[in-house]
Amino acid sequence: MTPPSDQVQGFQRDVKRLRDEVAKVIVGHEAIVEGVVMALLAGGHALLEGVPGLGKTMLVRTLADAVHLSFSRIQFTPDLMPADIVGTNVISEDERGQKRFVFQRGPIFANVILADEINRATPKTQSALLEAMQEQSVTVSKTTYQLDPPFFVLATQNPLEMEGTYPLPEAQLDRFFVKLKVTFPSRQSLHTILDRTTGENAVRAEKVLSSERLLELREVVRQVPCARAVQDFAIRVLEATHPPANADDKRPVPGLTRKYVRYGASPRGAQACLLGAKIRALLDGRFAVSCDDVRAVAKPTMRHRLILNFEGEAEGIDPDTIIESILQETPEQP
Repeated sequence: MTPPSDQVQGFQRDVKRLRDEVAKVIVGHEAIVEGVVMALLAGGHALLEGVPGLGKTMLVRTLADAVHLSFSRIQFTPDLMPADIVGTNVISEDERGQKRFVFQRGPIFANVILADEINRATPKTQSALLEAMQEQSVTVSKTTYQLDPPFFVLATQNPLEMEGTYPLPEAQLDRFFVKLKVTFPSRQSLHTILDRTTGENAVRAEKVLSSERLLELREVVRQVPCARAVQDFAIRVLEATHPPANADDKRPVPGLTRKYVRYGASPRGAQACLLGAKIRALLDGRFAVSCDDVRAVAKPTMRHRLILNFEGEAEGIDPDTIIESILQETPEQP
């Protein structure tokens, strides 16, 4: 068996090559690139939120260019139907003139799926992704078709305040490994963006990672050990996102959770948090997870899993503020 030190070094080397290749095209979004790569390595999906024009779609296309994976883009619009995503049965005629139903595969049958402006489609269409994202399969007319691994959905959405958007169903939000907020770039980053996009030579990422190697890296992530105390810390952070269920619930819950949260993060939130912590440890050259790793990934892995109550919605409370208060008030040792 390969020693952990060699595994960690190989992991760092290959992930650095991938991030460097993406950085050739994407400027000023280092944290976003790190979050997307983290979701890719964990076998999860990523949701990018930001106003149009900040490079969300370009980031997804660049990542697809940097890995040896098939790529498909789905542009979500209000008139998009579920069959436009998963496919449908069509009548086909063979050389003998006999007609039969043949399944016409939709764009979901690829390794990397760009779900562009996902919240511009109706909830019915958005829900067509649920089975694919969780089970990596699609069912049409009682027949289930398996999707080829690795399967990775990178969705972009506009802020809900914008015209023509629909809120994503909670069940679908929960299936995203991370939610990343794409902010406006700095002035220096804007200079670099203009230099690269308005000059003579267009920059394009080259393929540096095979699908086989990506699956191997995912196995390395699963092998990283986690002390029981660190796992317990992640669980207590998750529990602190849930307001008291009744008067008998004596858990130490932060005041912001009690006041503004209707439902807390699901167990998928703890799974994502722990896997993200393992990846962060590997990228830092360690083969063990710390509580600091859990803290570092808590916001992107849990912010979209908190459901605010009416008061929280009315006051415009940011879930990151609630998670920050939880991290400050949750001790490493119970």
